[in-house]
Amino acid sequence: MWQAGAVTGRVLGADACRAGWVGIVLDGDAVTAHFGATIAALVAAAEQAGPIEVVGIDIPIGLADHGPRAADLQAYAKAGIRRSSVFITPVRRAVEAADYAAAAAVQRDLGLKGISQQAFHLRAKILDVDGWLRDGQTRRVVEVHPELSFAAMAGAPLAFRKSCWAGAEQRRALLAAEGALPAGDLGTAGAAAGVDDVLDAAAAAWTARRVLTGRAGSLPPEPEFFADGIPCAIWT
Repeated sequence: MWQAGAVTGRVLGADACRAGWVGIVLDGDAVTAHFGATIAALVAAAEQAGPIEVVGIDIPIGLADHGPRAADLQAYAKAGIRRSSVFITPVRRAVEAADYAAAAAVQRDLGLKGISQQAFHLRAKILDVDGWLRDGQTRRVVEVHPELSFAAMAGAPLAFRKSCWAGAEQRRALLAAEGALPAGDLGTAGAAAGVDDVLDAAAAAWTARRVLTGRAGSLPPEPEFFADGIPCAIWT
């Protein structure tokens, strides 16, 4: 349970939406929302009020070379009844492929499962974050999965999917108890993003705050490293 005034330091949770990225900043007891067409633009908008120490992003970070990421496999197992929200990230060459057919061929050539349309449709967002990270970052940036974050808040995977009313209300209640629920129309962010996008960004911010305070854990416990040199783990 969140205690007012318990943490100093600004953190950002980010989730992809149709128009770009929605972000929730936790700054002490303040909860604010931001929007950016790219992840760099989102972080810049969030930092207008001060530096961000930890960024939690709901997108794969660290792309495998030849097989599935341990982070995805372990997250799938831990997500329980919400496991359908976890997808296996394609290898880097598949993410970078020009079209879906080429991406699927890369996966087949490596003897891997085919790539889902959902995974391929996220490629622009994955590459947006990948390029931003590889340009160099002074902030700590971690991958999160909101369903795992919500499960950690609740003590078990949530009973209702996020797209239904009951699921949204359950997630709002959990965030409110943790001092991470945004309020009001949220301006540009509220107009650009769906309700589930905002709630997921807030869950990512909750995990980012746990990383800042040293209370977070990851899957796997020790991050993997691939040829890109980016630590790969999903944090809660």
